[in-house]
Amino acid sequence: MHIIKNATLYTMDKINGDNGYVAFEDGKILEVGRTFDPQKFKGATIYDAQGKIVTPGLVDPHCHIGIMEEGIQFEGSDGNEMTNPITPELRGLDSVYPKDTAFKYTRESGITTVVTGPGSANAIGGTFTALKTVGDTVDAMMFKEECSMKMALGENPKRVYSGKQKTPATRMATAALIREWLMKAREYHEAMKRYEAGEEDAKKPNFDMKLHSLSRVFDGLQVKIHAHRSDDIMTAIRIAKEFDLDMTIEHATEAYLIPKAIKESGVPLILGPTLGHASKYELVNKSFESGAILEKAEVPFAIMTDHPVITTESTLIQAALYVKHGLSRQKALEAITINAARINGLDTRVGSLAPGKDADIVIWDNDLFDIMTRPEKVFIEGTIVHEKA
Repeated sequence: MHIIKNATLYTMDKINGDNGYVAFEDGKILEVGRTFDPQKFKGATIYDAQGKIVTPGLVDPHCHIGIMEEGIQFEGSDGNEMTNPITPELRGLDSVYPKDTAFKYTRESGITTVVTGPGSANAIGGTFTALKTVGDTVDAMMFKEECSMKMALGENPKRVYSGKQKTPATRMATAALIREWLMKAREYHEAMKRYEAGEEDAKKPNFDMKLHSLSRVFDGLQVKIHAHRSDDIMTAIRIAKEFDLDMTIEHATEAYLIPKAIKESGVPLILGPTLGHASKYELVNKSFESGAILEKAEVPFAIMTDHPVITTESTLIQAALYVKHGLSRQKALEAITINAARINGLDTRVGSLAPGKDADIVIWDNDLFDIMTRPEKVFIEGTIVHEKA
């Protein structure tokens, strides 16, 4: 058994800002409490946090780590299959290189879980996977093989395919393609369900890999829709309603301009990246004030890096800039821990410090939103994977 005691705990559960301890064993959290009793934990390995802040491991809810690799271009750029705008059969997991050097500085930055997958060149691009940030093989790192289906609206698909003189060359065509394939997938799904139920005269549909993969959204597979501008966000919401999809809006750059509509939709957001310049037209309204506006509107959101757009080691810096522009410290921390996990359906294992969850824990050497802050120790499933020199 291992104990971190004398910690200023931010569990994202029942204790936030109080002194306490975390007990863990065999990779799982056993107990979290305020008053440490040494007699109760005789023989345990004790880590004295000396009053420092202790949090869950951070969660990056949307990035391309291991798929768009560090330091190389074509050879390690496997995030966009730009030969067909409809590729739901692709799995980001099959492009992840676990020796991507970015994983090292990611875990050393306190990020213990990443959700990584295809980029946004295609209207439907394939599935994201959830990984821990340590491991020799992707199979050892992976803890949710396919957690969402990626779709994209806005500039990227139209830029890629108009250049090839192919559909989609407009926002209308991108939305139409997504609808067309969702309709086909729904028919395929219904036919398969009738066949599996043994209905009279029901025939097994001819296997189609695209439809077979996409049809899972009608069994609850989450959909991530890339949408920056407010018009694209509303198109995504309409599509989600039409097909009853479990959806998140990814990037959501202009969501703060339409907070009432976002709130009414009930759709959660994965916001960002907001750090850096507006590299294309649909980013011109990005603002760190968006966090505070969405918090006031009671819209649930997480904060992403979109690595390598900005690197994962910028996570706390970006969160601090949201705080600087009015987002509460608590909501900023939730946006990179429990909300990032919950919105991706990962919160039964990560995102907070609570009994039964993975022992992914970070001891920080300073205030969380100080630019000089670094992790002193990082645990993934109870094992120390980084110690500050």
